[in-house]
Amino acid sequence: MTYRVLILGASYGSLFGTKLLMAGQSVALVCTRSTAELINRDGTVVKFSVKGRDIDVASTKLPGQLSATTPYGVDPAAFDLVVLGMQEAQYGSPGVRELMGRIAKARVPCLAIMNMPPLPYLQRIPEIRTAEVAACYADLGVWQDFDPALVTLASPDPQAFRPPDQPKNVLQVGLPTNFKAARFAGDAPTAILRALETAIEDARFDPGDGQGSGQSTGSIEVPVKLKVHDSIFVPLAKWPMLITGNYRCILADRMIPIKEAVHGDLQRSRQVYDWVSKLCLGLGADEADLVPFDKYAKAAEGLGKPSSAARALFGGAAHIERVDCLVRRIAGQRGLSFDTLDEIVALVDQRLAKNRATPTA
Repeated sequence: MTYRVLILGASYGSLFGTKLLMAGQSVALVCTRSTAELINRDGTVVKFSVKGRDIDVASTKLPGQLSATTPYGVDPAAFDLVVLGMQEAQYGSPGVRELMGRIAKARVPCLAIMNMPPLPYLQRIPEIRTAEVAACYADLGVWQDFDPALVTLASPDPQAFRPPDQPKNVLQVGLPTNFKAARFAGDAPTAILRALETAIEDARFDPGDGQGSGQSTGSIEVPVKLKVHDSIFVPLAKWPMLITGNYRCILADRMIPIKEAVHGDLQRSRQVYDWVSKLCLGLGADEADLVPFDKYAKAAEGLGKPSSAARALFGGAAHIERVDCLVRRIAGQRGLSFDTLDEIVALVDQRLAKNRATPTA
C-alpha cells in the first residue's frame, strides 16, 4: 500500500523522506519557496556511507513520488501521516503556524522526528506535569489543538547535515542509525507506522555500479531504518545523549565538538548520562528502552562537529530547542537536581539573552 506522507522540513526531513521514497511511498516536503522550486526541479540527494562506499541516493532514481511546497495552501487532510522534521521554534513561524493549526483540525497522525518532544506527546506520560514545562517551548500555542492520541515521537538518532558547499537539496548523513518511534495511542495510526517500518526494511537501492548484492544485481541495503516500539519511553533514550553530548558542546565563550564534550572527561560524561537515564527510569522507562552509555560513547567518537544547538547559539539564534530546560524542569517535579544540568541551562540562557539583545542585520 502507498501512503501519502507530508514532511515539515526539507533538510533533516529529506532523510526520512528518502527512506520513504525508496519504499515506494508518496512524499511532500514543506519548505521555503526557493527550496521547493529547487527540489521540484532537481529532486533531493542524500549522501550515505555504506560499508566504506560513498553512495548518493537521488530521489529521481527512487520508485516513490516526491514533491515540495510552501506551507501556504497545503491541505493536511489529503495525507495519511504528517512527519514533523523541523526545529521546535520553527513551528511558530508565519505560514507554518497556520499549517500546524490545519493539521490539528484535520486530525492527521503526526510523527515527530525532533529532539524537543511535542507537548502533546509528553501529555501521554502520566508522570509529567506538562503545564509546568510549558515555558521551555518557543510557542506553546502551536500545540494547543493537537490530540495527544494522534502525536508520537521518534528518537532522531541519525545525524545528518547540509554540506556548506552544496545546494539546499543535498544532505550528508554522518551517523546512519535508526529512527526509534513509539507507537501511537491507537491501533489504526500505529498500523501505518508498522507498514512503513516493513516497507523501509524491505527497500533496496541500486547505485548503478554493479557492486551490490540482494534482490537484484547491484541492489544494496541502505542504513537508517524506522523501528516502531510499543513502549512510549523509547524515544526518551535521546535525552541522556543530548545532555551528555549535544548541550555540553556549549561553553561560555566557544563551542566544542560532541566528541570532545563526551570524551574530554569520560568519567564525568558517564555520571551525567547515568543521572539522566535514572530520571527516565523514574518516569516509567525500562532499562531495555534506553541505550547503554558505552554504546553511546562509541558512537560519539565519530561526532567531530559541535551539535546543531551549539552551532545555532553561536550563530546568533534567538531560539533553540530547549531539551536542557525540559529535562531540568521534569527533574524538579521529582525533587531532583544536578549541578551540571544547572550549568548547562544557565549557559544557554545567557547566550540566548545575548543573541536576543543584539540587533539583527
